[in-house]
Amino acid sequence: MSSPERTELLTLPGVLTAEQAAATVAGIAAQQRPDGAIPWFRGHHLDPWDHVEAAMALDTAGEHARAEAAYAWLARHQLPDGSWYAAYADGDANAPTDLGRESNFCAYVAVGVWHHYLATGDDTFLDRMWPVVAAATGFVLGLQRPDGTVAWKREQDGTVRTEALLTGCSSIYQALRCALAVAEHREEPQPDWELAFGRLGHAVARHPERFADKSRYSMDWYYPVLTGAVTGPAAKERIEADWDRFVVPGLGVRCVTPNPWVTGGESAELALALWVTGESDRAVEILRSINHLRAGNGMYWTGYVFEDDAVWPREQTAWTAGALLLAVAALGGDPATTDVFGVPATTPDLTPPCC
Repeated sequence: MSSPERTELLTLPGVLTAEQAAATVAGIAAQQRPDGAIPWFRGHHLDPWDHVEAAMALDTAGEHARAEAAYAWLARHQLPDGSWYAAYADGDANAPTDLGRESNFCAYVAVGVWHHYLATGDDTFLDRMWPVVAAATGFVLGLQRPDGTVAWKREQDGTVRTEALLTGCSSIYQALRCALAVAEHREEPQPDWELAFGRLGHAVARHPERFADKSRYSMDWYYPVLTGAVTGPAAKERIEADWDRFVVPGLGVRCVTPNPWVTGGESAELALALWVTGESDRAVEILRSINHLRAGNGMYWTGYVFEDDAVWPREQTAWTAGALLLAVAALGGDPATTDVFGVPATTPDLTPPCC
């Protein structure tokens, strides 16, 4: 299990004590199957994005063997085109329940792999996972549209769902940055990836009209900031513009407006976005506001309907706990986590010559 030294680094006054952090890490570990898969919770499904998020959280606590097992599961079950299915029953690779292949789900492996390398310095792991990252990135960029955005997914029959999602594309932007970091470390330049990264970043930062309208969802509000596509004054302006629409003081962040439902995952991710903009105090305040979602076993309920005073749904997901641990790790200065979620010191010029 996680070492006392590591869980001490996951403490944050008013959010987590070392003992509470250890319980949360143990709660995530308890959801992991012997083959490395991490479903939302045992008996529910696994999706590749949340599987990676949980693995990253395990790395923050020093559970590197468990995290490596999670990435090995992805390597073993990657499809020939570089993708994964969108959902697997209880993490059983032989029981996919959604045969669509979502672009942002597939891209996120690059974030997790780079995070694991930064946490461990394991070049052998990076060598082993490089073909996985390269194939997944190739699948994703095969869905990039002429306007720089990336289509949502490829259906089972090969049909492309051409609409682009702002949250998903923002996540892909972060994933491409991490994939490029892996490539640079291996001294394997990927100029096509660099061009795709710039085109996508430009679309996310400056062309909201290119994306399907999901503005009711808080993720579309903060994800461009969380992933580093929108930075500086523009990032702070974006956060301030919809703060009152999505943040419920003392309770957390709405998943979707106007629904009276706050969720732990979105709240923790907003805290990460606030940390990215340099607003650590507000980030801590948001994390403290979701203490009411913490269960006695160290896990977190997915959400709370405040008009009905009801926990809903009645589930404790590995990714909700994982998002919280990653936010605490960033605020605590964990080097691997701050590198992956921190805005790079230099960012490319995202303005194409034509516009």
